[in-house]
Amino acid sequence: MNFAHTRIHRALKLLTQGRGSRLLGAGLCVAMLSACTLSPDYQRPELSTPAQFKQAEGWTQANPSDAIARGAWWEIYGDAQLNGLIEELNRSNQTVAQYEAQYRQAQALVRSSRSALFPSLDLTTSKNRSAQGTGSSSSSLSNNSSGIRNTYNAQLGVSWEIDLWGKLRDTLDANEASAQASLADMAAIRLSQQSELVQNYLQLRVIDEQKRLLEATVAAYERSLKMNENQYRAGVAGPDAVAQARTQLKTTQADLIDLAWQRAQYENAIAVLMGKAPADFALAASNDIPALPQIPVTLPSQLLERRPDIASAERKVMAANSNIGVSRAAYFPDLSLSMSGGYSSSSFKNWIELPNRYWSVGPQLALNLFDAGKRSAEVDRTEAVYDQTVAQYRQTVLDGFKEVENYLVQLKVYGDEAVVRQEALEAARESLRLTENQYKAGLIGYLDVVNVQTTALSNERSVLTLLQGRLVASVQLIAALGGGWDNQAALAEQ
Repeated sequence: MNFAHTRIHRALKLLTQGRGSRLLGAGLCVAMLSACTLSPDYQRPELSTPAQFKQAEGWTQANPSDAIARGAWWEIYGDAQLNGLIEELNRSNQTVAQYEAQYRQAQALVRSSRSALFPSLDLTTSKNRSAQGTGSSSSSLSNNSSGIRNTYNAQLGVSWEIDLWGKLRDTLDANEASAQASLADMAAIRLSQQSELVQNYLQLRVIDEQKRLLEATVAAYERSLKMNENQYRAGVAGPDAVAQARTQLKTTQADLIDLAWQRAQYENAIAVLMGKAPADFALAASNDIPALPQIPVTLPSQLLERRPDIASAERKVMAANSNIGVSRAAYFPDLSLSMSGGYSSSSFKNWIELPNRYWSVGPQLALNLFDAGKRSAEVDRTEAVYDQTVAQYRQTVLDGFKEVENYLVQLKVYGDEAVVRQEALEAARESLRLTENQYKAGLIGYLDVVNVQTTALSNERSVLTLLQGRLVASVQLIAALGGGWDNQAALAEQ
């Protein structure tokens, strides 16, 4: 700091010697020599990063995949229609558009704070008409216009605040970090919206498969009801068998009707995510459910570089760190240089002439001597904000680790459950086949068939519901990994 004070003293000495060239040279000298800032040296907050995820056993280590477009993680599901929906979302999603506008605001603020490092140039022209009374009550301006005069002014001024203590540079650094955080926020919301659309689409496709299952089941139950009615008319079966068959049919038909509003909800959600009104969008049913992808797992340390919400949290820490320097700089004087010159005349005709010129040049040093603790309070506030953003950053990282662990174990448990449920489904199908044969042979009553059919249908729907959960969890895991496992692809998305 002593070296900085010596520079200021020498600069002020030059500024008082009265020559414009020396003044300008001194100002430039001060500007070039001043290189100190009062913000702390930034370091990423310390974190305890695990060597691997606890639930990573059995998962493949992440490797870049050339078959997948950079950042287009949804292509792993191999559905061309889904790819088109995501492209429409990227173009027209209104939530992403809001964050994009916020990012443009942050960029404009960066340009504004960068301009404060340079001199500003102002041009002013004016015409003033003035008068002064003669002091005699017998005279008035209405009777005597000799006291009225016109003044024409034209002035060109230059002002420049010398950034001795790094206040302007720290402000620029803070705004740049905030802009980077805004960019990461935009990437995070885009990833969130993409993830939501993919989840809705996959669940809709599972509902399409459930609808086909129930339609086939309803058709089979209609045949069973007709058969029981025929047997009742022939005196072979009792009315209880007809009532049971009709109950079974109507219950399944009600389940089929219930799927319609569930599908409509997912379809409407997809429309809104693409920036469309639900009335203007329809998604035809498909016979294919996208296959469950094999998702390789990254290292926990790479998660910090990939997830946009973690990147945003760290950049907010950087901005808070720079703001500490801005608040500390308020303890020191502001030095600015100003020069102005122009022409002033009472006659428009002879306005711009050499005898009417004037100029002024000089430095200004401003220091707040007493503020009743305002600056100290501001420093305390910015330091507290920094501590807050550090805690938020660490919590965001912990939340990221927790999400990945949760989805890893969820998919692992779902995978184990899928094996058992598939075995249960195969056993239910075999039991149904045997029971129907026994009923046709007259060995058992129709109630036994109804019970087995209900069990088989329940197992069919359970397998589909579990597949729906596995697909949704896979999307959530990819999003928790930051939108894939290729680090370069994630950076390209941002």
